[in-house]
Amino acid sequence: MKTEAVVRRYSRQVRSLVIGRRAQRAKLVVLGQHANEGLLAKAFIYFMLSIIAYLYLQPFFYMISTMLKGLADLLDPTVKWIPRTVDWNNLSRAFDGLKYPRSFFNSLLLAGGGSLLQVFVCAMTGFALARLQFPGKKLFFALVFLTFLIPPQVIMIPLFVTFSKLGWLNTPFVFLVPALFGQGIKSALFIIIFRQFFHSLPKALEEAAMIDGASMFRLFFRIMLPLASSACLVVFLFSFIWYWNESYLTSMFLSNDFTPLSNKLSNLEATIFGDNPSMAVMSQNPVTEGTKMAGAFLIVFPPLVLYMIAQRWFVQGIERTGLVD
Repeated sequence: MKTEAVVRRYSRQVRSLVIGRRAQRAKLVVLGQHANEGLLAKAFIYFMLSIIAYLYLQPFFYMISTMLKGLADLLDPTVKWIPRTVDWNNLSRAFDGLKYPRSFFNSLLLAGGGSLLQVFVCAMTGFALARLQFPGKKLFFALVFLTFLIPPQVIMIPLFVTFSKLGWLNTPFVFLVPALFGQGIKSALFIIIFRQFFHSLPKALEEAAMIDGASMFRLFFRIMLPLASSACLVVFLFSFIWYWNESYLTSMFLSNDFTPLSNKLSNLEATIFGDNPSMAVMSQNPVTEGTKMAGAFLIVFPPLVLYMIAQRWFVQGIERTGLVD
């Protein structure tokens, strides 16, 4: 009898121990050992990420859906996301109204040329501020940072007068020449990015190159600039997007002779139907919301493809430019 009682007690202890371990395992699975490892935390994180993704992607999905709708689907309130019939005429009308080939070349010239110049000039300036010692270095950096704080509207009239006297209005020089001298769109931010990146590199590289007899220019072009390829990609993509989407400065300095895509969209309706379209013309060939969304898609598509190609290196560059020494 005593043996059976001992066995039963031992069995109960083993059973309770097994149940306790299972409960502990289930608790670890649900809650996790750390705050972000359990199923509950992961479900909450995925829920929040799904909401954020919807908020960011909903306008893009709306643009695609509206672009593919015909006039009947646009006027039908029951058609929300999926059109009954796909209307490709919206794309063709937007393509013609934007004068896409020429406007695309103008935008590519401004965005590509300005971005490449900013990468080169801002990299040199950031390297100088990070590695070189010269009189007035702190004052120069303060002035660079000040240009980032001053809104462009404050200096718009002096810039317009200056460019007019130089004969640069309605030409790409109003954007390319300032970028060549480190005064392009958001150049101060890019200088700060490069300065932060070059600060993160070990000084042993610079000392070893100087011992081998390398000049400062050779040190920059042969060692520092290749190491800064990730930062160059980040600056190029940011600069490209800002130049591509710029509409305020382009509307002030550029006319119809040299108009990028960002300004063509606002004049899409007038371009297709003239400055004063009659109601008869509007009823026969209306500018629908689908045409405008198609024009927006044609403008967004090139930088979107560029980002999709360079996404991996862009994320790596963002991580590296955030390092501190």
